[in-house]
Formats: sequence, structure tokens, C-alpha cells
Amino acid sequence: MVAGSDLSVDKDKCIGCGICMASYDQLFKFDKQGKSIVIESGECEDCDIKDVIEICPHGAIAERS
Repeated sequence: MVAGSDLSVDKDKCIGCGICMASYDQLFKFDKQGKSIVIESGECEDCDIKDVIEICPHGAIAERS
């Protein structure tokens, strides 16, 4: 399982392409600037964190430490 609180999005790397939202709409949404942000309360039962991170072609998604 992956929780939104496990992830972060680097606003400098995000271009707002929406691939993360299309793939994991329970974990990501757009902010007012059209960039992805994490839904802190979101959860994905059948997701692997590595797959979620790697879905971004710009490397904007990371595991929160």
C-alpha cells in the first residue's frame, strides 16, 4: 500500500503533464498553478511505491523521508 503521506512532488521538476493523476488519481491532484500535488489522505491499496515514483517522466515524485 502507498499513502499520500509517503510521497512528495518537486514543484520545480513538475510540468503538470498529469500522468501521475491519470495513473494514481487517489494520490495526486492539480494545484491552482496546474502542477501535481499529493493528496495527503489518499491511499492506494494495490500500489507499489517504486511504480508510483517511476511513473513521472520528469522525476518530480519522490518518497518522503
